[in-house]
Parts: sequence; structure tokens; C-alpha cells
Amino acid sequence: MLRFFNTLTKKKEIFKPLKDKKVGLYDCGLTVYNFAHIGNLRRYIFSDVLRRYLEYLGYKVIQVRNITDVGHLTQDDIDRGEDKILKAARKEKKSPLQIARFYEKAFWEDTKKLKLLKPHKNPRATEHIEDMIKAIQELITKGYAYEASDGVYFNVFKFRKYGQLSGNTPKELVEKKFGRKDVKKGDKKSPLDFALWLKAGPKHLLKWDSPWGVGYPGWHIECSVMSQKYLGPQIDIHTGGEDNIFPHHENEIAQSEALTGKRFVKYWLHSRYLQIEGRKMAKREGGFLRLKDLEKEGYSPRDFRMLCLQSHYRSRLDFSFKALSQAHKNLKKIEEFLERLEHVRQKGGLALTREIKKIKNRFQVAMDDDLNTPKALAYIFRFINQINVRLDPAPLAGARVRGKSRGEVSQKDARAILETFKEFDKVFAIFEKEKKEIPAEIMALVQEREKARKKRDFKKADQLRKKILKLGFQIKDTRKGSEISRK
Repeated sequence: MLRFFNTLTKKKEIFKPLKDKKVGLYDCGLTVYNFAHIGNLRRYIFSDVLRRYLEYLGYKVIQVRNITDVGHLTQDDIDRGEDKILKAARKEKKSPLQIARFYEKAFWEDTKKLKLLKPHKNPRATEHIEDMIKAIQELITKGYAYEASDGVYFNVFKFRKYGQLSGNTPKELVEKKFGRKDVKKGDKKSPLDFALWLKAGPKHLLKWDSPWGVGYPGWHIECSVMSQKYLGPQIDIHTGGEDNIFPHHENEIAQSEALTGKRFVKYWLHSRYLQIEGRKMAKREGGFLRLKDLEKEGYSPRDFRMLCLQSHYRSRLDFSFKALSQAHKNLKKIEEFLERLEHVRQKGGLALTREIKKIKNRFQVAMDDDLNTPKALAYIFRFINQINVRLDPAPLAGARVRGKSRGEVSQKDARAILETFKEFDKVFAIFEKEKKEIPAEIMALVQEREKARKKRDFKKADQLRKKILKLGFQIKDTRKGSEISRK
């Protein structure tokens, strides 16, 4: 039975969608003012696995992920600072639209490399300004929002359930987090009130006409508006990183439920930070790692995806190249196992029905427990070890063998196991070997080594092998010739 840890209730709950087998899934998307770093990408791998597993179980999922291309301030929790897109535009001497589309394109390239399923809808904030203006007008009419000299704000004290997600009550927040005199801006009724619309000065590059003057929307209103437009007033699952819990998701709940009078989200799922040397990766501090940085070190996007799956999404992931190297080795072990199965030629009936049924059941039990990917992988590796023993050649007559008998895996067994792993890979998307072109300079070394071997110049061949290894590739000699692959 599928269970998720719901951030709203602080406990694991049995998953029951609002409508039969249909699931509305909303992901908080990227603010496209810079490249996505590996911490961002870890979060999207989590939501991808979530969607894939729901579909594995037979649910029909509609996934929506927004693109934030306006309104995300550098100090959004107190409505201060500059819009992140505008700040990047000034720094790079480009238009806000050029900045947003450039980094959005780079993000989609990363998601493709990581085999993330494309959401059914990818709405941009700038394309939904009119929808946001209508929602803000309605919030004012209902008494939840008010106009101030510099924009329109949501009155947090009017929404009695504010703080239900994060555990922060308005009174405590004002006293502890927002109690400083310099935080209150303009004629806001409370320093805790958050911006729905901000008025723009004459030099502001991103602005639209509204009933409250020329300006631009706040960050939080976009997700409430776009989720309701594409998924309806109530959605099953909303995901995000732990840093989204407050203030972003707390404010989303307040706006959305004030608009509809209904519970906004049934299950809130949040992934934890990816850390490097104990510190959260943040773009504002600089020096963050991109997927391309890992590739430059000889690792594949699949290696990084494997690393993420080895850690539970609600556990902090301590990134290191040593850990990434181990993830790569673990993938190689799976690859070698699947290759062995491809070459099984032994005839016979299906003898491993029980073992295959057991691994399928264990996989589902682990994944049903709040997407416990590390436990599912542990079961898979245990299964690989058990079957590898059976794949080993049968011993000589009279020899004693400890444990399971060897050489007993038939072609039917092998095909059934391969099909099982294909099913698992619909969720994990890591088992299928990547087809990569070997660089021309590496192939030249391989050909030179082949010539040396034919001349029986084994000393030179060995030197070339070591050179190839140093460049991040390994070579395997077979009857058909040399096979080259990345380490």
C-alpha cells in the first residue's frame, strides 16, 4: 500500500487520490536567472521518480511544472531586493527575456540528459499575468488582500490557518523573524504580509498595466494561479525543496484556499538539500556545481541520477566525487549483470519464478514506503549477487559448491529477469546503457594498440592500454577485437 510522508500532517499517510486513479501533480519550477545546479536537479529527479512510480502502479498522472521568469525577489521573504531575472539581465547586459529563455533552454537540456519525463504543462509566469491580476482582484474583493502605496499585499492575519505547513504562527513570525522595525515597508499592515503585486518604477524592465498601476506580480501568486488553471482548485500532490516550505508554499496555501474556500493540496512532498562539505548549494554564494561540471570529470548524467537514488529524497545528500565514483561502479555492476544475462544460451524451463516474484514484491514494498529508493536498490543488488552465483559455470563433476548450484540459469530465466529490470527501469531510468560516441583521439589509440598486438609488441600495447585508462576509458579484449567503454 503506497504511503507518502505529508509535510502538512508531519506523518506518513496512505495515498488516496481525489479522483479514482487520476493524479494531479504540481512541481515548483526553476527561476530561470542562472543555470540549474545539481542541488536543483536532485529535486527534479525526485519528482520524476514520483511520477514514474505512480504510472508504474497504473495511475494516470497529469504533471505541471511552472517556469518562474518574473517576480522572484532576492529577499522574497520580506519583499525586498531586486527581481532575480532583472538582476541577471543587468549583470549580463541582456534583456530579461533573453536571460529567461537562455537559462530555460539550458535547464531543459539538463533534464533531457537526466531522462526526466517532460511535464504535461510547462507554463511560464509571464504568460499568465492576466490570470494573476484577476486572482488578486478577487482576493481584494474577499477581504484577504489590500492595496498599499507600493503594491498589493495579502493580509496574513486574515487567513486563520496561516502556518499550518511550516508550523510558523503569524504572531511568532512577527516577533521572532520579522520583528525588526526596518522590515516593515511602506504602509504594509504587517511586516509578514506578502506581495501579490508590486508597482514598478519608470526604469523597471518587466512591467504590465494593472488596476493598481504599472507593475509586476509577486512570486507566490503565480503557482496558485497556474496550478488552479491546469489542475483545478484542488490537487493531489505538490512537490518542492525543503527551502520552499516557508515562505513560498505557506503563502501558496493562504492565497489558494482564500480564493476557493477548499483545501488546496492533499499531499505535500518535499526533498531535502544536496550539500557539499556540509553546506547547502546556493547560487547567490557562487561556485555551485552544474551537470556539465560532472561530465567534464568523466561522469555521466546517469551516474548522478544513480547517486540521487541511493539516498532517500527526505535525507540530505552529501555530494562528493568519491560518492559519485561509487555510484558509477554500482551502475557498472548492474550493466555487467545484464550483459551476462544477454549471453545465456542454456536451454530449459523457467526455474527462477519464485526469485523473480520475490524481487518484484520487494521492489514494490520499498517504493510503497514513501519512495524508498535506497532500499529498493539494496534489494536489487542482493538479487544480482544471488543470480550471479547461478550464472557462474557449473563445477567439475564431484566438486563441492557452497550455496546455490551453478550454471543453472536458462534462457527463459534470463529473459524473464531482463524483462523485470526493464519494468524497474520505467521508474529508475538508469539501467539502460548509454550509447556514447568514443572520442576520435581515443579510437586512434585503440587502433594503434590493435596494430601493436598483431605485431606481438605487447609492451607497447600495454603502455597504450594504460594511457587509455588514464584518459577515462577501459578496454576489453575479445575474440572479435577490442571493446572500448568509459570507466
